[in-house]
Amino acid sequence: MTPTRTLAVEIADESLPGHALIAQTFGEPRFHTEGDIAAVAFADNGTIWSVDEVGLLLHWSAEGHALKRSFLSDLETLWCFSADADLLASGNDDLLIWNTAESQLLYRIPQPGWVSALAFSPDGRTVACGHDDGYVRLWDIGSQRQIGELPAHADAVSAIQFSAAGDRIATAGEDRVVQVWNANSHKLLATLKSHTDRIPALAWSPDGSLLVSAGWDTSARVWRPGVSAEPSMLLNSHADQVLCVVFSGDGKLLATADSENDVYLWSNAASGKVRHALRGHVGEVRSLSFNKTGSILASAGADRVVHLWDTRDGKLLAGPNPTGKHGLAVIPGANPLLASTGGPTLRVWALATGDEVAPSHDGPAFSVAASDTGRWLAVGGTDHCTRLYDLTQPGQAPKILEATKSPVGALAFAPGGQFLVQTSPADGLVWIWKPEGTEAELILIEAADGCTLETVAVHPDGNLVAVGGADYLSTGERDGAVCVWDLATKLKVATFDTGVFALAFDPQGRFLVGAGLTDHVHVWDLASETEVFTLEGHQERINAVAFSPDGNYLLSGGDDQTIRVWDLLSGRLLVAREFDTPIQGLAFSPDGATLFTANGNTTCYRVEFKKLLED
Repeated sequence: MTPTRTLAVEIADESLPGHALIAQTFGEPRFHTEGDIAAVAFADNGTIWSVDEVGLLLHWSAEGHALKRSFLSDLETLWCFSADADLLASGNDDLLIWNTAESQLLYRIPQPGWVSALAFSPDGRTVACGHDDGYVRLWDIGSQRQIGELPAHADAVSAIQFSAAGDRIATAGEDRVVQVWNANSHKLLATLKSHTDRIPALAWSPDGSLLVSAGWDTSARVWRPGVSAEPSMLLNSHADQVLCVVFSGDGKLLATADSENDVYLWSNAASGKVRHALRGHVGEVRSLSFNKTGSILASAGADRVVHLWDTRDGKLLAGPNPTGKHGLAVIPGANPLLASTGGPTLRVWALATGDEVAPSHDGPAFSVAASDTGRWLAVGGTDHCTRLYDLTQPGQAPKILEATKSPVGALAFAPGGQFLVQTSPADGLVWIWKPEGTEAELILIEAADGCTLETVAVHPDGNLVAVGGADYLSTGERDGAVCVWDLATKLKVATFDTGVFALAFDPQGRFLVGAGLTDHVHVWDLASETEVFTLEGHQERINAVAFSPDGNYLLSGGDDQTIRVWDLLSGRLLVAREFDTPIQGLAFSPDGATLFTANGNTTCYRVEFKKLLED
């Protein structure tokens, strides 16, 4: 048996950074920012404002196009929009008030201590500043004068919120107590004690009858201030910590976010009824905002992406595609195309002009593949169907290939477009279709030995299909499996007990390569059924592996924002290039001169491969 060689490498100090290699960008980084998002808010006209922790203010269209970007300041640690998003407050040891539309600093108001919480009054005339000494100080924006001081807490203030009428102020402190104050007389109205951990956020219902506090003790508590000092309801569907909370303008919906990066939409806060659990964030959610009608919810935070959700059906409207990895396919021909699934719908560009062309936006996109003949384009949907386009018949409706369960997880064509392989992750089935036919030619059951179906690849001779995935329940005391099937005999001919996110055969058909779950690239020799290399170096999840068309180079790309190029025969790392976004997919032009990347920020890059290799 050939021994496995494990090769560890460090990323080199390369002379060409990733951004210098980008010859062309397809698409735009919709709703993607350069830093962790501290606050997000809807303007009255339906556009969206976001501000990063590093002080970058961005104005977005409803579709996610950046309308304006302005750097404000990187010295503040807190940011807060007014109710109409016309004003923005930031704080450290000063209070700063900004005109949002003009990106202009209006006032700088020195503070007696560190600012630990901020809130605007509903009319935007007053700002409340919580401090690390436990006091809340009220400032008139027009005159920049202090108009009140509340001895609110025994420790630093962690959250502040005005009622919609502006007559009450709720405060929370690191002492785990919620206080309710008269906003005019500054008299204490109620003390609410129940939380056993930090309280990072507060929200009033528009009619002022309910106050909701978000706690790090797994729940959001619903209070009726003035009626009872005990919570009337505990919203307990969350993970360990509830981080933020907001009511819709009509009070019919409440949104909360927790430390599992999930957002919960409650249709009745008083009774604790959940309408939707919104999943898609991969980092901490730090801000929530409803549009004026309550039909759309914006969420944003540490994953640096603004997500927009339809509050009626809970579906993602804009942002990343949380249900499908960003895949891409190069479509050869006289007028070559590039297809991408970076957003919720398919996008296709003409490589010669960069223009978006049909069948862009023709339905949802989970996965994509193109035949090497340039005739066929397959798009796996978030439903249980694959749309198969005959690109020689422009304008013709696609053929619909139905599986049993949604979504269509991975797609791959055989050489010459002989057949299409389609995976169904929900039931572990692999479907083999002839493009000209209407019925599946073959169905492989339990194709990856009970593992999820994360990826599929077809051997260059068209006789073998490799399927791989993860065994998240460790039913076989392994992290996953790769299975190779002979389509002629309909038999499994090889199994490798390694979980993978991506697979690729080398052009000569000798090696099978997998992007492992443990940030390693695995290289298997098919003839001996042994692993010959374990290639180390990636610092985060590896999403894609690909071979140059001549088979001389193996490439891997991952969430550590690097593309690594390996010599397959020696396992030696030739070069590692760092880019400005996670790499989720890789594809070459047929001549091998150009590499295309599918990026975490929803764009695609065109990179000249020769430059990528240069020292």
